[in-house]
This record gives sequence, structure tokens and C-alpha cells, in this order.
Amino acid sequence: MISADNLFLWRLLILLAFAVGLPAYAQDTALRQAWPQTDFSRSGIDLSEVVSGGPAKDGIPALSRPAFHSAASETRLSDREPVMAVHLAGQPVRAYPIRYLMWHEIVNDEIGNQPVLVTFCPLCNTGMVFDPRVEGQVLSFGVSGLLRHSDMIMFDRATESWWQQALGLAIVGRLEGRRLRQLPAVMISWRAFRQAHPDGLVMDQPNWRRAYGSNPYARYDTGRPMLYSGEDPPHGIPPLERVVRVGDRAWPLTRLARAGRIEEGGVVLTWQAGQASALDRSEISSGREVGNVRVQDAAGRDVVHDIPFAFAFHAFHPDGTWMLGR
Repeated sequence: MISADNLFLWRLLILLAFAVGLPAYAQDTALRQAWPQTDFSRSGIDLSEVVSGGPAKDGIPALSRPAFHSAASETRLSDREPVMAVHLAGQPVRAYPIRYLMWHEIVNDEIGNQPVLVTFCPLCNTGMVFDPRVEGQVLSFGVSGLLRHSDMIMFDRATESWWQQALGLAIVGRLEGRRLRQLPAVMISWRAFRQAHPDGLVMDQPNWRRAYGSNPYARYDTGRPMLYSGEDPPHGIPPLERVVRVGDRAWPLTRLARAGRIEEGGVVLTWQAGQASALDRSEISSGREVGNVRVQDAAGRDVVHDIPFAFAFHAFHPDGTWMLGR
């Protein structure tokens, strides 16, 4: 059983090894031995950037086709807890609670006839939803246990190619270079979801023994990034400040929270209080205020975005634009 304590301990021990210069996942030969089905002749990265996050392959179990029930009948979630809201045309809006994604990181699902891949990397705060179809095939994904720039590396079960979650990009293996299409999704509080979508659906609690509702990375987002050795963000932005990413542009959440509403660059961003940080207190519902963010175009349609930590945006979009409003 992976408890809150030993999940954090695994990653803390790896972090200590990483800090003193010891290889967290040995050398390339160890990677090849552990992943015999992965085609390492196709790689778009330097494998020395890959480290172990602690758990082995599938040690963090991805979910597939979970059950759902009506938002009106939900009794476990607190008002301020974050959920990933996914709305596909003609289908009830679905909520994927972060209290479950914290422990599983990946949900392979289907909404109507549309396959969806719902993902959350706690160390980067990247909650992202993708279309998992590649070359006409619906891929099923698992958690590799590996990290790059502190971000989860996913793997598809068909080819065991590795995929960078923060980019939706295959980085190693037969599918290297393929990119998943990111779908619109919103991380909002359970109360905001319930008010906006009273007829919506919410994912049932998975049938695993986990400390759902707890945060195994208490105080993480007020400290330093774990398992990250890259540059800090520019402009004096704290590494663990949240930013609103739209493509290769990032708006610091502190700026948006002060303004409440920002209209620039063809998008409208709004902020309202009411959502707890999932990565602050040991109980998710008690986390400090981070607010609810919406990103829309001029016509009021949801715009694809996510809310990573600043260090993760800088690591994966080094030439990105920082929307500082100065």
C-alpha cells in the first residue's frame, strides 16, 4: 500500500540522492533493462534528465473507465476542493476530483464516444486533459514512475513510448515526436462546479486503499520544487508561483488575482476566490486560497489552458512569453 507518508518519503529519499549528485535512476543501461519494450533508438531528449520519482512503473496506479454519480448526490467533497471539469459537446460536464488524481495521476476515460486522458502531476501542478488517439488508435496510458524536470513521464501501453505530461509529447520510443491534442478543461472548486453544473457528474471514489482527501506533499507549494535542477524562472518570479499558461504565454496568478480580470492577447482571464491549494496543507480542503481561474475567448468559449508552477513553464517553454503587464 502506498500511504501519504511513504509516497512523500520515496520522493524525499530520491531528492536527497539527487542533491548530492548521485544518479537517481542509475545509467542508461538501467533504463533500458527496466523498459525492454521501449525503443530507445528514438529519443528526443537527453536521458540524463530522467530521474526516478520513487514508485516503480505502475507503482502509482492509473485508472480506467471509473464510475460516476450525480453532483447532487456527492457527499465526500468539500466546497473548496479542486476538481478538473471536462465538458464535451452534448455530454454532461464531468468532475474529476484532485483528491483522487493526487494518488492516481492518470484517468483513461471515455465521454460519449470521445476518449479522454485526464492527468495531474502534483509536482508541477499541471492538470491537463488530452485526446489519447494517435494514428487512429486509442492509447491507454500509465504512470512510469519517472520524472523529467519534476514532471511526470507517462507511457502508453501499446508501444511503451514515454510521454512528457506537461507537453503531451512523446519523448522516447516508437511514437517519439507525436503530440496529443490538449482538450479544454478547467480546474475549479467543487462548489463552483456544483453551482455551474447542477446536473453534472462526478467521479466516484476509486476502489483503492488510499488516503483520499489528504495531500502527501504538505507545504510543497510554499517551498522549493522537488527533483528539479533547472533554472529558476526569470523576472524574480518564485519557482512555485502558479501561472496561467495559454500556449507559450504565462500570466502570473498573483497578477490575475490582484486584477480580477485581464483582457489581452486575444483572451479574457478571470479570477474569483473559493478554491483551496491542493498542495498546501495536509488536508486538501484546508489549503490556502488560490482561487478559480477561467480563460475564454471574446465569444465566451473556453480556451485550452492549464495552471503549472512557474518553474515548470520555464522548463518546458524556455522561450515562452511572460505576461507581466508592465
